[in-house]
Amino acid sequence: MNSTQVAALYVGVNIALLVVLAVWVMMHRRSAQVSVGDGGNDTLALRIRTHGNASEYVPAFLVGLFMTAALGSSAMLVHALGASFTAGRLLHAVGLSASIMASRALGMLLTWVPMLIVAGLLIWQGSF
Repeated sequence: MNSTQVAALYVGVNIALLVVLAVWVMMHRRSAQVSVGDGGNDTLALRIRTHGNASEYVPAFLVGLFMTAALGSSAMLVHALGASFTAGRLLHAVGLSASIMASRALGMLLTWVPMLIVAGLLIWQGSF
């Protein structure tokens, strides 16, 4: 696989994660009979935030990952960044939904570190 194919893999996986989280919210909306907002339902509020948190981080990272690949980063580097970010998003979603602080903390670390590396690479690749 070349680096853009690797990036495409992680784009697909993370889009699927967003859809799974959205369905998870929708299922609880139906059972709680809440169509807008959280209706004061703590479980629904938590699910909404779990999906919302992923929605806040995933798009920017995926654009950055694809740009890094398109600008010449190796397939191995793109794999490392994509895999660690994706693992971080999964750990964070599990930790947030089950109130496991260690999972949330590790998930955020595995989210932020690849994002910062991608940001640095893009600044470097765009400057030289």
